[in-house]
Amino acid sequence: MAVQEMTPDAPRLRRWADPWSGGAVLIALVVLAPIVAVLGIALFPTDNIWPHLISTTLPRYLSNTLILMLSVGLVSAMVGTGAAWIIARYRFFGSRWFEWLLLMPLAVPGYVGAYALVDLLEYAGPVQTALRGVMGWQSARDYWFPEIRSMGAAILVLSASLYPYVYLLSRAAFREQSGSSEEVAMSLGAGALERFRRVGLPLARPAIAAGVAIVMMETVNDFGTVDFFAVQTLTTGIFSVWLESNNAGGAAQIASVVLALVILLVTLEKVSRRKVRFFTTARQHRPVERKPLHGWHAVLAFFLCFVPLFVGFLLPGGVIFLLALDNAGAWGDQALFDALWNTVSVGGLAAIVTVLAGVFMVYGARISGRRLPRLLMPVTTIGYAAPGAVLAVGILIPLAVLDHRLADTVEALTGHDIGLVLTGTGFALILAYGVRFFAIAQGAADAAMGRVSPSLPMAARSLGRTQGQTLREVYYPLIRGSIGSALLLVFVDCVKELPATLLLRPPFGFDTLATRVHEQASLENLPGAAPAAVLIIAVGLVAVSLLARANR
Repeated sequence: MAVQEMTPDAPRLRRWADPWSGGAVLIALVVLAPIVAVLGIALFPTDNIWPHLISTTLPRYLSNTLILMLSVGLVSAMVGTGAAWIIARYRFFGSRWFEWLLLMPLAVPGYVGAYALVDLLEYAGPVQTALRGVMGWQSARDYWFPEIRSMGAAILVLSASLYPYVYLLSRAAFREQSGSSEEVAMSLGAGALERFRRVGLPLARPAIAAGVAIVMMETVNDFGTVDFFAVQTLTTGIFSVWLESNNAGGAAQIASVVLALVILLVTLEKVSRRKVRFFTTARQHRPVERKPLHGWHAVLAFFLCFVPLFVGFLLPGGVIFLLALDNAGAWGDQALFDALWNTVSVGGLAAIVTVLAGVFMVYGARISGRRLPRLLMPVTTIGYAAPGAVLAVGILIPLAVLDHRLADTVEALTGHDIGLVLTGTGFALILAYGVRFFAIAQGAADAAMGRVSPSLPMAARSLGRTQGQTLREVYYPLIRGSIGSALLLVFVDCVKELPATLLLRPPFGFDTLATRVHEQASLENLPGAAPAAVLIIAVGLVAVSLLARANR
């Protein structure tokens, strides 16, 4: 009987043939493909308009984007860090409520806040109408009022919507600081502001930098707010060059500039955390005791916490809710129910696919023993930093080419025209959601599996369980809470996502809640946009409640 000789490469080939290892690498490549496609299209466009962009619109797009990013980042850092310090260091009337209420603006997307602010402060709005009635003014020429649709208003709305990212991270950093350092500073005669500047702020700087980086990336991603306020940024430039000028290569070139900004932000944030490190030297960590405030100090603390909550949540939420009540007939509009169904079905399916892919990749990277899956895992998180408009460029253009070739091939073989299967359905939108929010699913799965004792899966394997059975019978019961949270968070982000949805939604009247709000507001029909906006805020409140519960 002939004995088959096993080559040295056979074990390596078997490991690569392992579906868990190969699947993890495949998922990573799918997540990274749109970003690679954007760079490829930008470098080798069909029609190179770099010279035209550089000499005309690109400087304006870039300067507006940088001003918006830096301004929103600065305001969010001041508001979020200040509120976090007050909540972490002092006790006053309402402080326990403010601890989670300050997260509520996350439930209101920036574009919804923009629509509410314009409805309230525009010439025909209640504020200016009341001023004219009280003062006896007849027209806008009789008085001065700040321009609502402007860069300043966009900065205000986006800062009010995004500061909770800084607040959440800096509050955690302030809480983790040792009470010993605070007491030493007090014994040396340092006042409250001096302790904040010399002790609290330096220790929390890495967390604040991480929060500001997230705020800036979300600012770059925004389309609805800046479009409504007529602020031309790189994101609006992608829409303009692609949809109005019908130049996909030019859109990809602008998208590559956005991507470069995002990568720069991520790099700076990583470097800041690497260079600034502090360690607790005490054997037993003792948290800082919160000092009670009374009198005008308590009033001031209450006011400083209430203002961002009012501007970011109570004001826009109240305006939108009143508009929805006044336009009760819009709740019976069939188009609203269609948009709701589209949102739930596409967002829900995207959340399920994204979380399953995240779990599969993390588990595959853990059991494969290969370096490549582990190296690719952190790289896949870049999708969360990439704006939706950038991902749309990297997804739609290659998919459109593949879709037409697939349809032509099937028609040549069968004589039947199957139409556009990939871009004519919700497939492209689901793929964009998955790439954009894959980092949430992957991070939740990685953290949850990291808490599982290695002895449990080893025991299961010793009892003859396969790798799939070990995942199902050992890991899943222990991580299902984290998986459920990731499902909800991904779904909520899908509901609020606007730029990718506008560019990738199927043709012929496919609307989600986000696109319906944007289109109705673009037609100056804010009452018609209000019901869909209320539903978006309601979904966002569920996620914020979960976030507040997890960060108690």
